[in-house]
Amino acid sequence: MRSWLLRIVSAVFVAAASVSLVGTPALAGPPRAAALSSLGSGFLWGVASSGFQSEGGAPDSNWTRYIARDRGLEPLGNSVDFADRYQSDIGLAADMGMRVFRIGIEWARLQPAPGVWDQRAFRFYDSVVDSIVRAGMRPMITLDHWVYPGWEASRGGWRNPGMVGDWLADMRAVVDRYSSRNPLWVTVNEPVAYIRNEVREGGADADRMLSEIVDVHNASYDYIHSKQPGARVTANVGYVAGAEDQVNGAFVDRIAARLDYVGVDYYFGFDPAQSLYGAIGRATGSALPTLPGPRIWEMPLRTEGIYYALQHYSRRFPGKPLYVVENGMPTENGRPRGDGYTRSDHLRDTVYWLQRAKAAGTNLIGYNYWSLTDNYEWGSYTPRFGLYTVDVRTDPSLTRRPTDGVGAYAQIVAAGGVPVGYRPTRAPALCIFVDPPASCLDPVVGP
Repeated sequence: MRSWLLRIVSAVFVAAASVSLVGTPALAGPPRAAALSSLGSGFLWGVASSGFQSEGGAPDSNWTRYIARDRGLEPLGNSVDFADRYQSDIGLAADMGMRVFRIGIEWARLQPAPGVWDQRAFRFYDSVVDSIVRAGMRPMITLDHWVYPGWEASRGGWRNPGMVGDWLADMRAVVDRYSSRNPLWVTVNEPVAYIRNEVREGGADADRMLSEIVDVHNASYDYIHSKQPGARVTANVGYVAGAEDQVNGAFVDRIAARLDYVGVDYYFGFDPAQSLYGAIGRATGSALPTLPGPRIWEMPLRTEGIYYALQHYSRRFPGKPLYVVENGMPTENGRPRGDGYTRSDHLRDTVYWLQRAKAAGTNLIGYNYWSLTDNYEWGSYTPRFGLYTVDVRTDPSLTRRPTDGVGAYAQIVAAGGVPVGYRPTRAPALCIFVDPPASCLDPVVGP
């Protein structure tokens, strides 16, 4: 783990050094877009969710145990009760014109004890997947969204020598059951963030867990293709502006030969001060004083940054399909953001930059909004990402209330993007605050 953090520190210093480029003549960037083109009728517009965060009635797992032992984590409760409301939620997505609905299939639900497979759980997921297909959408199935059974946690989780074999047994059961529905596949969600969580909460060894996640991804890729010819398989990375290669590069390098499309999650721009300070402390092990940092709904939104994220992987994998597996905007309990960004404006601005990236030559095939509804954000219900807001704390009915993002997304999907002549509500930020050094060396200009 220490070697990873040292690489991150190096990247942050390089990114900070790009401040010196500000005020100097910029290198030639992409041409100013005179007009935007539609993303096309075949573009895969979608919404994303995960099982643990939304289903409710969670069985014993590593994460139910983390919550139980840490008083700083909000109780999960019944979340937004997707398990009982999935048909109406799927209908909400279909009504917006979605073509993809991303779900997680929870290992902890399927296998409550070693060697025991719960057929009721399989029938539940049968119904979810079939409902997605009947609604005219393609399932995107995530095999591991950071959660595994409690009995596996008792064996040590990712410290257990048998973890890979157990994980692959679950993978084979899921693939055997659902490959006939022609889903898109995500093997492991945001592996580096998963590893950090497990190091902190489960005592995992970072380097060993990285190697094992590489192994399960590569084995899953081969198995899925043996059962579903023409399958599309990825492991989505959580893009880190200013340090992407240093954070995710080691993982991506080791699965590069087994990616049918590159899954990218993009949320925030680069914060030079916090990134540098935090990386130094983690890498040196120094007990640096805690500085007040932004809460997730205060982190910098740079919609133009998604352009650089897509360019990064377009250059890394020329011609390979790219898919934004997650993107969205958090609020604090659904209240207006301090920066004034609304969900609809953020969505339209983001899609503008998707269209710019496509026009610049990236092979972008799809985009998922995180998320359809608010859900449990790994310890709290305060961050709200949902197109439909759900007040878990105070509304026993768990009513889905549409935000302004619902109508905006439906219009975008119907039109294949934002219209010709659209102007983002925010001009591109100073390059150091977006994705340095790329955003300074090869700046994109606004319309």
